Amino acid sequence: MKQDLHLFISGKVQGVSYRANAQRMAIMQGLAGWVRNLPDGRVEIFAQGEEKNLRNLLAWAHQGPAQSRVDHVETHWADPEEVLEDFHIR
Repeated sequence: MKQDLHLFISGKVQGVSYRANAQRMAIMQGLAGWVRNLPDGRVEIFAQGEEKNLRNLLAWAHQGPAQSRVDHVETHWADPEEVLEDFHIR
């Protein structure tokens, strides 16, 4: 059963290839959705897929790429309201 996972990641997460690596991880997990930088310095990820695959993305989000430093990950789970087709960087 598909679920939605909405994340807000804070720390040193912009300018360190966080979005590109998040997209790569999401695609490897077969997830749909998007990732974007926020004006306040956080990164936002919205992903849709099977819970196991979303949990793999969540575990990765707590670490991020080698150049990043993740201080906090705000997590929101929900049932899908719409079906997404691919995963892209906004």
